[in-house]
Amino acid sequence: MQQNPDRPTLKGTTTIGVICKDGVILASDTRVTMGTFVAHKKGKKVYRIDNHLAMTISGSVADAQRTVDILKANAQLYKLNTKRPIPINSAARLIANLLFSARLAPLIAQILIGGIDDTGPHIFSLDPFGSLTEEKCVATGSGSPIAYGVLEDKYKENMIIKDLLSVVVRAVDSAMKRDAASGDSFDVAIIDEKGFHELNDEEKRNILGGSEER
Repeated sequence: MQQNPDRPTLKGTTTIGVICKDGVILASDTRVTMGTFVAHKKGKKVYRIDNHLAMTISGSVADAQRTVDILKANAQLYKLNTKRPIPINSAARLIANLLFSARLAPLIAQILIGGIDDTGPHIFSLDPFGSLTEEKCVATGSGSPIAYGVLEDKYKENMIIKDLLSVVVRAVDSAMKRDAASGDSFDVAIIDEKGFHELNDEEKRNILGGSEER
């Protein structure tokens, strides 16, 4: 079928971020698409920036990966200069300024930045024009309406990571099953007082099996 040049190419994914009483959970699917074409089945969308800080990406792969590289470099420079980790809100503001400065030729990327610092756990959502909002529970991408259906039903403030992991996994799994642009697999990372930890395949299978039984 010939593609209409006036019709935008749809990009899809599902990324999720939630605040817990004892930290932050970030998750995403791994399918990379170009319109209706599946370009990759194991795309990386959750990135460790520092031991206390991570981010998820969606949108144009090159633009999103550029924001990852810039934040990683600046987080390390901040630590070298100040002898302490970069605050979460400072990391989010840096990327917001980057996106806003490129607004005439925007970086097509929607970002979630999350982590834990001296002021507690935080998650910030950024759009391609640099708008910045702090969230308790947020999903982005084409699968987000499906993910929100699970999150808004099960998420409650002050829940601990252990109890929320199954909710987040169920949300991303539901989006993968019902959104054609999300799928194949998923990644989940937690950040707590011990630092950054990305779940391995066995941990993900165990949580997914437990959430399906419910």
